Amino acid sequence: MSREAPVVPMQLKLAYHAISDMQFNSNSATRLDGTTLHIDQAALHQYLLEDRRLAGIETHIVHPGESCRFGIVFDILEPRAKEPGAGPDFPGILGSMEAAGQGMTHVLQGTAVTVLDSEAPVAGGKVVEMSGEAGETCPYSPLHHLVVIPRAAPDVERHAGLNALRLASVKASVFLARAAVGQAVAAKAIEVFELSGLTNPDREGLPRIAYIGQIHSRQRVAEVDEQILYGANTIGMVPVLLHPNEWMDGALVTSYMTRGVETYFYQNHPIITELYRWHREGKMTFAGAIATMAGSDNDDRPRNAMLASQQAKWVLAADGVVLTKYGGGAPHADMALTAKMCEDLGVRTSVQVEDMSRDRRAESSMLFHYDEVDAIVHVGGQGTSWPVPEVERAIAPTPEVAAALRASQQLEAARICGVSSQQGAARIRSFVY
Repeated sequence: MSREAPVVPMQLKLAYHAISDMQFNSNSATRLDGTTLHIDQAALHQYLLEDRRLAGIETHIVHPGESCRFGIVFDILEPRAKEPGAGPDFPGILGSMEAAGQGMTHVLQGTAVTVLDSEAPVAGGKVVEMSGEAGETCPYSPLHHLVVIPRAAPDVERHAGLNALRLASVKASVFLARAAVGQAVAAKAIEVFELSGLTNPDREGLPRIAYIGQIHSRQRVAEVDEQILYGANTIGMVPVLLHPNEWMDGALVTSYMTRGVETYFYQNHPIITELYRWHREGKMTFAGAIATMAGSDNDDRPRNAMLASQQAKWVLAADGVVLTKYGGGAPHADMALTAKMCEDLGVRTSVQVEDMSRDRRAESSMLFHYDEVDAIVHVGGQGTSWPVPEVERAIAPTPEVAAALRASQQLEAARICGVSSQQGAARIRSFVY
């Protein structure tokens, strides 16, 4: 009679390398010198231009505290690279199709790769604000940014150009972080993320909490070559169980509609990392995560809500669920219905919302009203804005966009990356019960 092998939980180790400075250095390979990251700019450009859809690359470095504004932002990522043997980087996009979330990943903490979209319109486009009162509310202002501006060749169709931006974003992220690979001993800290199995006698009596997060909204149909979940565009997707480690370790990137969401805060997901912290402290058991979609019509909505709530209740055995949305009003309603269905199953919920109204009236922002869904976290809204002065430095794909960004203006929270964050990264929040 054979003895069952013990169940080994998925384990992710993040080796944090603190970076206090970032410099271009053409005299040597990209490397870490203490807490300074030296970047071989020519080698980086050559690597990114291996993609023949790109006609050119422009890169800039921006430091915290600079009087600087840059956009229009395609996405923001934290430079990360896997240790050899720990699995591929961004599987399905850059690496082979293997599960993310295992082994050691090196993290260049204090830095970001910010990719700008040279064809995006200025109106409504997202920017990073590095200084002033508005900059203080932006979680990206304390970071050293490598700003990357890929330029698609003239004959490349828009969807293919966006796919080239996505590939450039993950390639640049991994290129920088490979400077830390093999240097785990020099890391500032190594954090281990692992969850015990669905049943663990040591955790009896603790509430089991799960996370349900939307990863795309069919308000904008994904492009055929758009890569969101393990390189797939999510068309036809229904709610799927996703280990929290996969969420943070490259299985997910944002779609091209990045309203209130950047890949940086998939990698550093505030809700997932907080649930992990409470799990370690013995306050609760982190039961797992479910990735879902916002539906395109009234048939999609109850189907997705039902499937997600059933998985939370019967597969993860959750006592409570935290929910977030992706997009605007329709995702708002989808999230609320999912929460209601969870509550109907006896699973308590907390939802995170942004104010969708522009007139700051409660009547305008009330997109759902379920008595059961009464734990609501507000993370900013359309009505919050700041007057921002002219900046000394503006980075953009064209002189015209740079001039528009440089000028003094009124900036809405929704236009500043990370301020009105649907991932829970906002520095401005209030609680409504």
